[in-house]
Amino acid sequence: MYNYTDFDDAFVRARTAQFAAQVDRRISGALSEDEFKPFRLMNGVYLQLHAYMLRVAIPYGTINPHQMRVLANIADTYDKGYGHFTTRQNIQFNWPKLVDIPAILSDLADVGMHAIQTSGNTIRNVTADHFAGAAADEIADPRPVAELLRQWSTDHPEFQFLPRKFKIAITGSPNDRAVTKAHDIGLRMVRNDAGEAGFEMIVGGGLGRTPFVGAVVRDFLPAADLLPYVEAVLSVYNMLGRRDNKYKARIKITLHETGKEELSRLIEERFAQLRPLFGGNDQALLAQIEAAFSTPDLRDADTSAFDAFYGADPVFRSWADTNLAPHRDPQYRIVTISLKAHGATPGDATSAQMRLIAGLSERLGHSEIRISHEQNVILPHVHLSDLPALHAALRGSGLETANIGLISDIIACPGMDYCALATARSIPVAQNIATRFDALKLEHDIGPLKIKISGCINACGHHHVGHIGILGLDRAGVENYQITLGGDGTENAVIGERAGPGFAYDEIVPAIERIITAYLALRLDAAETFLQAYRRLGLAPFKAALYPDEAARDAA
Repeated sequence: MYNYTDFDDAFVRARTAQFAAQVDRRISGALSEDEFKPFRLMNGVYLQLHAYMLRVAIPYGTINPHQMRVLANIADTYDKGYGHFTTRQNIQFNWPKLVDIPAILSDLADVGMHAIQTSGNTIRNVTADHFAGAAADEIADPRPVAELLRQWSTDHPEFQFLPRKFKIAITGSPNDRAVTKAHDIGLRMVRNDAGEAGFEMIVGGGLGRTPFVGAVVRDFLPAADLLPYVEAVLSVYNMLGRRDNKYKARIKITLHETGKEELSRLIEERFAQLRPLFGGNDQALLAQIEAAFSTPDLRDADTSAFDAFYGADPVFRSWADTNLAPHRDPQYRIVTISLKAHGATPGDATSAQMRLIAGLSERLGHSEIRISHEQNVILPHVHLSDLPALHAALRGSGLETANIGLISDIIACPGMDYCALATARSIPVAQNIATRFDALKLEHDIGPLKIKISGCINACGHHHVGHIGILGLDRAGVENYQITLGGDGTENAVIGERAGPGFAYDEIVPAIERIITAYLALRLDAAETFLQAYRRLGLAPFKAALYPDEAARDAA
């Protein structure tokens, strides 16, 4: 993975010292909270319901064991012993004291980490496929390009005060695991008819109060043209994006109001101006970055231990069936460690769990760790022969849950338990759904199903692209939960369809149970997933299950 240069280190430490002075001024009263706000947002500090919150960048979801241990130490020293991994592959500390945040940033700088541009109207942390560098279906590792984008965008003088925040996601695979079509810019690596690798360019995706699936503005962009093209998109958006209404300031609204054809024309025009100015410097830098992402020395060893455990131990077999993914080396697997134990807060990891993951990565995973946008942790390179030992080490830690891709592997924003913007709770809903279906012992029979929960219209829980999406709203001071069905965040992205009126807090779990009962009764066989059944049948039978009284009236 990429390691800081002397320039990177000096830059981050200068920012930390600058922010420390701003914190001192805030504490002394020389700065009001309103005056302090833009300074703290530039450094990833939010004011939540109960305390300040620090959001730390984990660029493209890649972290090493030493960095993970520092995050654990920060959790113990300055917080309440845990951190929260987010849908942007960041980590949030929910309880730091403002006076301690400069010390936290200094600790982060010691291991090549920071909180720069994790907030504000600028280019946010670039996210990537969490299987990057290991996936069997990958054309190329997208992380060097993501690192190039990070370096280019950090403190870019033209893009520090955009109309609104701007998010970029990249995948090196035609199979999209990075939700690229729900981002301001999505980059999906593809091959052209000549077999050359390049990018499908997607612009104008986004969720929130006005969800849009991004539009493809280039079917194939040569990889060498990527950075000037991305800069052209940002340049056009910075010029056209609305600043009169923050709810209409994202590039998705710019695309909608300008039209795809005209926006594409402006992007191409600006690209033609910018392209010669790069002069190959970006490609020279990319070549240097790529050297930092060399493949670890994968080993050749006997795999019979895996076969023996898989055949003899049903608990191990269940975990292997759900939590392992194919690796490009057939002797290896990609391991997803679930942060979704039944009844736990999705995405939370204790300091002890972080240290355990760090140690296992060193012993069994070539010292590589990824954070997924689905709020889990990935060990991308684990040999088959080491999987029984890995699973044994996880047992009893709260990290051994065999539920990846199942109904309890829920994405949920912090909701009203933490967030000042939230209008309803998300975490208890996720916990109640997970424990209910664990009690029913149904989730493995249900099969692949993605539930995503947001506690407000801002959609940080990605509910629009959940197979089942849940949106918590305030209705006259009472929590009300809307359900959407049929969403998809893959390369076939689609926004879910609203099922009908919302449900009270104590009604939402029974409502989800009625949907699942209908699915199990209606599916063709056990191989037909919920999403496949929904696409075959449409909304009607699930709506009838959700609202039985209404269905009875219609029948009468």
